[in-house]
Amino acid sequence: MGLDELMSAIPDYARDLRRNLASVVGDSKLSQQQLWGTVLVCAIASRSRAVLAALGPLARANLSPEAYTAARTAAAVMAMNNVFFRTRHLLSDHEYGRLRAGLRMNVIGDPGVEKIDFEFWSLAVSAINACGACLDSHEQVLRGAGVDRETIQEAFRIASVIQAVGTTLDAEEILGE
Repeated sequence: MGLDELMSAIPDYARDLRRNLASVVGDSKLSQQQLWGTVLVCAIASRSRAVLAALGPLARANLSPEAYTAARTAAAVMAMNNVFFRTRHLLSDHEYGRLRAGLRMNVIGDPGVEKIDFEFWSLAVSAINACGACLDSHEQVLRGAGVDRETIQEAFRIASVIQAVGTTLDAEEILGE
């Protein structure tokens, strides 16, 4: 399934998602690497088979092998970090924040692509996984590197659309409509 088939699978009641998906993928000011890495990490984080089956091959075709691997790595490490740091943040006992995390995440320091791109992808996954602590951390790194708010917003705009498409298609499959 490609992008056209994915958009065709979106039911009419969610046609705005169809338009939004076409917009975030087809009308982006991001670099190809930023765009397709973000699409890939969001497809992975959405946990939707249909979305990943459609967008994964497109991302692979539009990314270098190094960027494709780095984006998958961002999705993996952020899946772990988002649960850990979101839980730490949500607990009313703030002493957990003083404890050593004890989690390996060395790839964040040397992701194999431009650090800004990896941070961008990490922010997008954190948006889907609703980790405020990680969102703040990655947004601060991006802003500190001179990335403007409009560009940063593209990460969570893409995340919101891909997540919504996955939720909608998965619901349609379960409901059989």
